[in-house]
Amino acid sequence: MISAAQLLDELMGRDRNLAPDEKRSNVRWDHESVCKYYLCGFCPAELFTNTRSDLGPCEKIHDENLRKQYEKSSRFMKVGYERDFLRYLQSLLAEVERRIRRGHARLALSQNQQSSGAAGPTGKNEEKIQVLTDKIDVLLQQIEELGSEGKVEEAQGMMKLVEQLKEERELLRSTTSTIESFAAQEKQMEVCEVCGAFLIVGDAQSRVDDHLMGKQHMGYAKIKATVEELKEKLRKRTEDPDRDERLKKEKQEREEREKEREREREERERKRRREEEEREKERARDRERRKRSRSRSRHSSRTSDRRCSRSRDHKRSRSRERRRSRSRDRRRSRSHDRSERKHRSRSRDRRRSKSRDRKSYKHRSKSRDREQDRKSKEKGQKIRLLD
Repeated sequence: MISAAQLLDELMGRDRNLAPDEKRSNVRWDHESVCKYYLCGFCPAELFTNTRSDLGPCEKIHDENLRKQYEKSSRFMKVGYERDFLRYLQSLLAEVERRIRRGHARLALSQNQQSSGAAGPTGKNEEKIQVLTDKIDVLLQQIEELGSEGKVEEAQGMMKLVEQLKEERELLRSTTSTIESFAAQEKQMEVCEVCGAFLIVGDAQSRVDDHLMGKQHMGYAKIKATVEELKEKLRKRTEDPDRDERLKKEKQEREEREKEREREREERERKRRREEEEREKERARDRERRKRSRSRSRHSSRTSDRRCSRSRDHKRSRSRERRRSRSRDRRRSRSHDRSERKHRSRSRDRRRSKSRDRKSYKHRSKSRDREQDRKSKEKGQKIRLLD
């Protein structure tokens, strides 16, 4: 007959042989290799690592993205994962409640023995050992039935309970006088109502804080709170089936509003960056214009200097040219005056010569006339003489 541990190893052997990368590549949230407890909130195996209540490692995939996909899917809280998770957490709470009851009974028995002076409870320990053995056998039979039905998670949880019962049985067998040895302390001890651990009454606050912040205490406190939360969710879902749809729509609307606000923030940021870039470009253009203006001013000053120099040179040349022109004009005027005087002198000479010529002509003509008159007189006289 195979043990429950071997049966669990056979049922989970296929998942254990898979590499982590093979498990996570192209895996949906509803794949059998995904931890359904983690999809519902958390995996209890991660709460009590390296503690007295250690449940052992979980061989299935814990992926935050797969949990988000499950929460966004249309099958959220419709496939029974939350009810299975609630049953498993309730089984863990039932175990710790039994531990708390045993702790209270142990303290009460110790106090009664101290008051009555009775001997150690060896016979009662034997009875407890027998009761534990019967419980272990019943649980092993249930584990085999669950394994044959394929309920690996429940079988694994019950297997952890069996291991704890075995440890308690071995403890009772090896220490039949445990209650007597701690009787002096137990009268000053109390049981933690959350995790079942024994606490010293009036202990230092630092030790009390260490206990409250310990994995075991915080783990069972988280389990209790999650159980109440799951019960409330399932009750509301039963009373109002459309509530999840409304909550999902509200969540989607919130996400859309958040995305819209994010887009608006990004748009404002882009606009601010563009404005800063424009201002920087404008400042660069202003610097370039000032640089060009300074360059033009230097160039214009040089040009104005050159122009002034040219103007001075031009004025000087014009002045020289005027002086030269005036001297030429004076020379021309003098030449003209001389030529005019010469011309006037020639004109006077011509007029004088003409006058002399006329006078001489008149004189000659008179002389000719007188000569002709004389000749005509002489001719007349000759004629008269001939007659």
